[in-house]
Amino acid sequence: MPTATVNGVRLNYVQTDDGGDGAREDLVMVHGLATNLAFWYFQYASEFSTRFRVTLLDLRGHGRSEMPAEGYSPTAMARDLGGLLDHLGIAKAHIVAHSFGGVVALKFACEQPDRVRSLVLADSHIAAVRRLGPPRDWTYGQGIQQVLDRHGLDLDTQHPYFGYHLITCMAQWQLHGTKVPAELAELVSPLMGKLAKHTARQWLALMETTSAKAQMMGDDGLTLEELRKLQFPILALYGDNSHARLTGEALLEVWPQAEFRGVRDAGHFFPSSRPQEMISDCRRFWGGEFSAEQRRNRAGEAPRNYIRSDRVFAVDDAWYFMTREKCRMGPFATREDALAEIRAMFAPAAAAVPA
Repeated sequence: MPTATVNGVRLNYVQTDDGGDGAREDLVMVHGLATNLAFWYFQYASEFSTRFRVTLLDLRGHGRSEMPAEGYSPTAMARDLGGLLDHLGIAKAHIVAHSFGGVVALKFACEQPDRVRSLVLADSHIAAVRRLGPPRDWTYGQGIQQVLDRHGLDLDTQHPYFGYHLITCMAQWQLHGTKVPAELAELVSPLMGKLAKHTARQWLALMETTSAKAQMMGDDGLTLEELRKLQFPILALYGDNSHARLTGEALLEVWPQAEFRGVRDAGHFFPSSRPQEMISDCRRFWGGEFSAEQRRNRAGEAPRNYIRSDRVFAVDDAWYFMTREKCRMGPFATREDALAEIRAMFAPAAAAVPA
């Protein structure tokens, strides 16, 4: 894979393009912590390269990029991102980013907003936003806390950086051959699978031999004032069961112009566990389907923004829809098939209404 030396650090990256005729807009995809560009490559790059020239990178300290001792603040890593775009001659791009990668992307966007065409933010925790209003409890975390307590783990699910601490703990377990409890597997998805031990070693090296722990779990440098100034189109996706959803709920006040979507029954790593759903949402967003003009509020309600969850959703490469009685219907081969079934179900009721 090609590399570029940016700010004195060797960064690994890859670009994909289906070779379509004419100039194509750029899409840059930024992964989160404890993962690498493969997080996007296998399930997203080929899908999106039919429309964009797609650029994926390994953040410093991740994947095949260099792991220097310093430079892990969102500000420093945003400058890495900008430097790589300069190296590749990308003046302006759409950005898709997950978790901590979203914080990096936002810092870049706040410093150089004219270089961002649109932003898809997937389950990112933002410190300044989480401090808005009264403290919010992570309801789903109550069950996770019971699992932690049962296994004697001294971790608090209400801690804002709980996910970082859990990944570190489970990385240590992996290297010692201790089985990760099934209830925690989705929360530490990068540490599962064939490359689990390699990922665990790299994460622990990052935490123990560099400044990453202090810089990634401290103030991310984003302010409400600069976040409110962002005017390009924004789609914010948050898993229903994710700790980061608390940020999503607070962001509603910060970005009244943005589109917020909830991913039903999904955790933090839904981009890897539910790729077809996120791919569909991104395409609908870029196609203008989520424009502010199409929002609807209930009768009698004042206009407001809120996190919407689609009735139609994807699980394990199949599509389903949820009825008003909370019954899951499916599976269907495509989203269009599920929508067709919904229309068929409601057609008799519509026909019975007098003209």
